[in-house]
Amino acid sequence: MIKIQAESNVPTEYGTFRMIALSENENDWMPHMAIVAENTDFSKPVNVRFHSECITGEVFHSKKCECGQQLDAAMKYIHENGGIIIYLRQEGRNIGIINKLKAYSLQEKGFDTVEANLKLGLPADDRNFGVAIEILNLLGVKDINLLTNNPEKVKYVTESNIHLNSRVPLQIPANEISKGYLQTKKDYFGHLLDDSDK
Repeated sequence: MIKIQAESNVPTEYGTFRMIALSENENDWMPHMAIVAENTDFSKPVNVRFHSECITGEVFHSKKCECGQQLDAAMKYIHENGGIIIYLRQEGRNIGIINKLKAYSLQEKGFDTVEANLKLGLPADDRNFGVAIEILNLLGVKDINLLTNNPEKVKYVTESNIHLNSRVPLQIPANEISKGYLQTKKDYFGHLLDDSDK
């Protein structure tokens, strides 16, 4: 069972957040994280973002995806409005960084993100957001506004004991490199994206 292993206030360029490390054991060196804004009101619907780790986008500012920009936008929004980011250790839609780079190599040959994963014998998306629901329950969250474009995340919430008050779009404009990636998200996964920002 997942539990809180450590927590601390951490100042960031967007403000100070309570950062909570959660895992099944304290020796897990890559725990899931809950990043909680100081002004979060748990008596009202809580703004929540489920965010899967993306080292290429968040650390190295890759233009192939919008993950880093989405995390920045979520931190800014949640600092201003209160809420929680559930940061999930699910690199590369949970195929890991090594397989992700192998998939990138195939994308250079013309495969899209889904085709590349399948060519490697991997699922198109191997993430499971059940752990995010488990973390929300552990934190006592019962009612949320979900920051997402992903209908699969919405489904996880609506099928859980957490009440979904609303969905808040979190759309980042496409660049020339990420345009195809975002189109695949829309076409294959049904992401709720405006045509202007495909």
